[in-house]
Parts: sequence; structure tokens; C-alpha cells
Amino acid sequence: MGGRPAVEEPWLDIRRPSSPWWRRRDFLVVFLPLLAAVLTGATLLGVQGKILLPFERIVTLEGKMASKRDYFEDPEVQRLLLKHRIRVHISSSGSREVAVQDISKYDFVFPSGQPAGDLITTQRADTKVYRPFVSPIVLPTYRAYAETLEDAGIATPQRRIGPGLPLYYVLDMEKFLTAIERRQRWNELGIRDHGTSNGNRILVQSSDVCDSNSAGTYLGLVAFTWHGKEDEVPDTDQQADARARAIKPLLEQGMAGSDVFRTYISPEGTGIAPVVVAYEHQYLTYQAQYRAKWGKLDTDRVLLYPSKQFVTQPQLIALNEEGDRLGELVTRDPELRQRAMELGFRILDPAGEVASDQLSTFLEERHIPVPSMEGDNTRSSMPRLRYLERMISIVGGCPAVDIPDVQPLPAKPPSAAAAPGVPE
Repeated sequence: MGGRPAVEEPWLDIRRPSSPWWRRRDFLVVFLPLLAAVLTGATLLGVQGKILLPFERIVTLEGKMASKRDYFEDPEVQRLLLKHRIRVHISSSGSREVAVQDISKYDFVFPSGQPAGDLITTQRADTKVYRPFVSPIVLPTYRAYAETLEDAGIATPQRRIGPGLPLYYVLDMEKFLTAIERRQRWNELGIRDHGTSNGNRILVQSSDVCDSNSAGTYLGLVAFTWHGKEDEVPDTDQQADARARAIKPLLEQGMAGSDVFRTYISPEGTGIAPVVVAYEHQYLTYQAQYRAKWGKLDTDRVLLYPSKQFVTQPQLIALNEEGDRLGELVTRDPELRQRAMELGFRILDPAGEVASDQLSTFLEERHIPVPSMEGDNTRSSMPRLRYLERMISIVGGCPAVDIPDVQPLPAKPPSAAAAPGVPE
């Protein structure tokens, strides 16, 4: 036609529609197992009543305490409390400072011993008191110093458990305080024979007695072992004042600080804090952490157990319902009790006695020698709160809290299901 070239008709390429995304084989292979896992997990959470946990409110409790912050600052304790939707925020303070300052903004306080706890319950009857564990006062030192005291007949190694150097010594408090009264120096006592030299006087260094329960407890220990006076508890203001003036020279602090134990475990500790006042749980936790890190014990750092002992009674004092709930958990929850033991505390059994066998088992499993529990819990006499306060004021140079000569008001006990505390 007209010589025009023939043109082929266009081809229409029709593609088959692709399968919907939910029918693709590769997608199904990946997605279906994930969907099954999600549904299974949701079913389990529903059965266990935990499906709404991410949406539950986490309550932050405000607490104030001294050395027992070690417990609440432990990551495992924090994890366990979060299971119960509780987070704890700690304000650090010496135990006596906790007791003499305003605590109205807190949900709970946790003084490290009974005197500070009594200061609170004397003034507030709307409290509940929990005693989940105890930890005795000890005097951490270094091997050269312990062996020097041993040579002088002042310290005796505890019975050895297994091979190796002893970690624990019993300190004859009467002889030790006599050396302090005589103003003896470590070099005079023979410390050069153990590879070191120290021309300083023998001193025990503690936190400020005006703030700290450990320092106040050590004051009581000195007051009632010096010259065999443990049976002569002052029962008048005049007697308390006289006793405080008599022992004040024995309690000169070489270094006042908020946490002398941290100084003790520092590299500089041996030069500036050769003997300090601390709690047993601090030392046991340190050794457990040291072994976990280095595969061995720190055999240069050892403990002196005073021959006469005051058992400190940490008291978690609940100031409201949320604090009460925390006290119940710390006292009763098996996981939280187990963790307290792992942190070196002597937890209390249902009868209110120290469950020492549990701590012993824990230490043995980690190849840490077990300190002898015999005699450690013998309680020497403590003065009434009014007289202890007067002694602290004189020794520490701080204002005394004016306390009537009466017993503390009884705090409301925990619920009947809670583990009982240490009998008074």
C-alpha cells in the first residue's frame, strides 16, 4: 500500500501478579516461628500473671543509711527489688546522724545498730522495725601488724581451717587498750621484725563517733572492757560523764572519715590506716570479690575479732506503708535473704538466731576460710541510750541529744508472718 513498510503489531507483555506478602514462602519460613514464639510467651505470661509487668508502676523509695547501703547498692539486690517493682534511692549518712536529723521525707531508714535505732523509735512510735541480718564489729588490719600483736601476746590466731596463713585473730582488748594507754608505738612493739616500720602510736581509726554507729559501738566496747568494767554500767549522768572522760584518751582518732574501710582496702591504707573499725560483712565481701577477680585471697589483709563483742543490730525502720513493704521483702524473700548472706551478712533464721551455717557453707564453697563463730555473738553490756549519748558527746565533742531516762517507745512489730528479730 503506497509502498509503505509493513509495521508489526505491538506486543503486550502481561506479567502474572506476584503472590501476596503473607503467602511468600521465604516470609512464612521466618515469620511463623516468630509468631508462635510470641504467642507462646504471651500465654505463659498470662498464666503467670506477668503480662502487664512492663506497664506496672515502679515505686522509688527514699532511704537513708550508712554502711548498709552496701546491700541496696548491690546490682543483684537492685535487680531482685525491680522484680517487685521497687527501686531504692539512698542518701548516705552516718547512723547517728540519721537518728538526730529530720527523716520525715524518707520512706525508711536503716541505722547500723540498736542505739541509733532507739533514738528514732524513742521519738516516733509510728514505725515498724525489721532486723533481717547482723554483722559484728571487727578491726581489720594487715598481716605485719597482726603478727606483731601476736608476738606481744595481744592477739591469737583463730584455729586454722585448712592450709595457709590465718586470716582471723582474736584480740585481747584489755592488753590492746593497755598498749594504747601507754602510748606505745608500733616500732617499740617490734613491727620491724615483720618487714615494715611504723613510728606512729598504736591507734584504732574509726569514722566520726558523732555520726557513726560503728564508732559508737566501739566506744561502748572500750568503755565496758577497759579495766574489767563490763559489769559496771553507768546508771547516772555523773557516772556516764566520768567513764567517758576516762576512756577518751583511748579513742583519739588518727583519721576521722566517713568510710575508713575504703581507705583500708586502698593501696595507701597500710600507711595511713593500719587498724580500723568496720563490720565483718565488709571484709568478707572484699575477700569474695578479690578471689573472684584474682583467683586467690588477699592474705595481707586480716581481721582482729575483739575478745569481747557487741553484736550490732541493723534495723530497717519503716516510716510508711511503702517502707513497710520493703521491710517485709528484705526480711522474708528467699532470694533477697540469700543475697544478703552472699554479701557477708549473718542472716537471721525464723527463730531470730544467726544462721551461721549458711554463711559458713557459702564461704567454704568459695574457698574462703570460715571465721570461728564461737563467742562472736556474746553481748557485753551496753549503757542506756541516755548515758551512751552523753559519752558520745564528751568523747566526740558534739552536742548530746537530750533523752529522758526512759526505755524507747515500743515500735510496732512487723506482721506475724515476718521473721522475728533478735530478742532484746
